[in-house]
Amino acid sequence: MTWKLIDLFSGAGGMSLGFIDPRFCGDFECVLAVDNDKAAMATHEHNFGGVSVCGNIEHWLEDAVVPAADVVIGGPPCQGFSLLNKKRDGDSRRALWEPFLDVVVRSGARVFIMENVAELFRSPELADIRARAARDGFQTDVAILNTADYGAPQTRRRTIVIGWKPGSWQPEFPPLPTHAESKLRSNLPPWRTVREAIGDLPVPTMLEIEGPAPLNLHIKRTPTDKSLKRYRAVPPGGNRFDLQRNAPEITPDCWIRKTSGGTDLFGRLWWDRPSVTIRTEFYKPEKGRYLHPDQHRPITHREAARLMGFPDDFHFHGTKVEVARQIGNAVPPPLAGALGRLVSAMLAPMAKSA
Repeated sequence: MTWKLIDLFSGAGGMSLGFIDPRFCGDFECVLAVDNDKAAMATHEHNFGGVSVCGNIEHWLEDAVVPAADVVIGGPPCQGFSLLNKKRDGDSRRALWEPFLDVVVRSGARVFIMENVAELFRSPELADIRARAARDGFQTDVAILNTADYGAPQTRRRTIVIGWKPGSWQPEFPPLPTHAESKLRSNLPPWRTVREAIGDLPVPTMLEIEGPAPLNLHIKRTPTDKSLKRYRAVPPGGNRFDLQRNAPEITPDCWIRKTSGGTDLFGRLWWDRPSVTIRTEFYKPEKGRYLHPDQHRPITHREAARLMGFPDDFHFHGTKVEVARQIGNAVPPPLAGALGRLVSAMLAPMAKSA
């Protein structure tokens, strides 16, 4: 049976892909996606079809006819919770879980999955979310999951809230990991590494072009001479402190003055570990550990997409900056697939007892 899902704050559709694509789960179809990012919605519509709404969810809800669905998934914008947001107190984006739950109720869904940054787990808003869900007739559970434990070649910790209509079936939550850190000596396959994800890609040769991103996102950039010298000063596994030691004359003054913290800045990825968290500006090595393991360049958009778990046949729409934002904001599809398989197992007996 194919279950109907609604994806809210969907972005490009990393969560949808995990639920819909047979390589991850495959038991769902998307009947509605909502997001205020125009390029991301073009990507979602191209890959999944269904109804796509680009706009503010609260304005849309004022007169929307919400379709029936079995599950509502999505991640209300996380900047309000993120430690990277120094002004997060009073951030209005913290309240966007409320229209999310409004759609859950109006769609008649029996399950919902909400994902957000790890910091949500210890925030006051989590108690509010669970209290509101209880008033709407849902039991809830919550856990912080690491995407590397579910087959993504990236360590990315996310809070997952699951809600379900009570009945005789209880979810086995969190889903059992499919991979484990090698030092744990588990029977599971080890975490997937950067080498496994991108090691087969050739050296990029295509010059960066203006305008819409081509389907081949493995594109060579054109760094300045100073940038190239900085890249060459960072050894395998190194970071900005190696740059400062090896080439102080081209190290930014602000880094020289800041003698602690930021060990990932201007860092190289390791071949034999998962990637660090891929964010929206992965093409800027000053933002994190985004230099290629041994080539003197930042990772390409294709490499970043693979490190999130997107297959090469997933088509992104938009400019380079828009596509980078879609990649960095996505839920890694391998994690979404594990959640999709869990929800599919929940819905089968729930449907029989309905």
